[in-house]
Amino acid sequence: MALKPVTRKSVSDQVFDQVLDEVVDGSLAAGEQLPSERQLAEVLGVSRPAVREALQRMAQTRLVEVRHGGGATVRDFRRYGGLDLLPRLLVRGGGIDPAVARSIVEARTSIGPGIAALAAERGGPALGVALDAVVERLSGTTDPVAWQELALEFWDVVVDGADSIVFRLMFNGLRAAYEPALPALAPALAGEVGQVDPYRVLTAAIGAGDPATARAAAERVLAPTNESLISAFAALTETPGGDD
Repeated sequence: MALKPVTRKSVSDQVFDQVLDEVVDGSLAAGEQLPSERQLAEVLGVSRPAVREALQRMAQTRLVEVRHGGGATVRDFRRYGGLDLLPRLLVRGGGIDPAVARSIVEARTSIGPGIAALAAERGGPALGVALDAVVERLSGTTDPVAWQELALEFWDVVVDGADSIVFRLMFNGLRAAYEPALPALAPALAGEVGQVDPYRVLTAAIGAGDPATARAAAERVLAPTNESLISAFAALTETPGGDD
């Protein structure tokens, strides 16, 4: 274990972050027993209550199993983790993990058309008006980062219109992972700036309550982004230090 003493005592989130990093990076393998509260407190330089609170948070995320009198056992985050792990998985060691990034792109491309179809079924004309307002702002920007931020805002409105708590939580997790990487990815996506017509078609289909057209239009909106992002992430794997 490469745990380091934390500099501020009684800050349990620092303990949580270090233990979580060890789990996600594989330094603490699934099935491995964590050191006792006392041992962790000594290594990290914090109080046992801070360690206890951090382990309780780990248990709530289902990444460790805490047994009374039996310590804490690491669980396989691939089987028990949630979408809230994506931001931590995407950016590790100061860089973007290309495999995780590729998975995010694949998920958004697969899920987006279904969300758009539901929004067309449930949203109605008012949703089309709200989307029109975002599209008009898209048409007025030439900045790649601002463009991507507005594209996320567009999809935020679409997800609201789909009225699905599962899709909403999935979108939140994907957005939390994707958004911090926008400044690094924007140059590779600069070619999208100004391509407003696909968004207009999708907006019209949703406003008209046409699920089939909305699904097809969403695919047309997402496909170029998908290809650009995959290319950008592939380039990351080819640069020094970009390999896993």
